[in-house]
Amino acid sequence: MRKIITITAASLMLAATIPAYASDDSVSCGQSAGGQQLSIQDITAKATAMGYDVRKVERDDGCFEVYATGKNGNRVEIYMNPVTGAVLKIKNKS
Repeated sequence: MRKIITITAASLMLAATIPAYASDDSVSCGQSAGGQQLSIQDITAKATAMGYDVRKVERDDGCFEVYATGKNGNRVEIYMNPVTGAVLKIKNKS
C-alpha cells in the first residue's frame, strides 16, 4: 500500500512540472512583463501600415485582436502583442 501511495505522489509531482500548451486556436499574451502598452490607435496604425483595412480592435486574453480585411479582400483576425505590437498569429476568417 505504501508503495502505491509513493508512486501516485511521484506521478502527481511529475505531472505538475509538465507545462500546459495552448491549442493552435488560442493565443494568449498573458500579463505583459513591464513596458508601456500600446493604444488601440497605435495598433490600428501598425495593422494599417501592414496593408490591412482595420474594422475593429479589441483586447482579449492580454492581446489585441484586430479584425480586418487584407489586400485580397479576405477577412482576417490578427493577434498582436500589447507592448511591442508584434504579430503573434493571423487567422483567416474568409
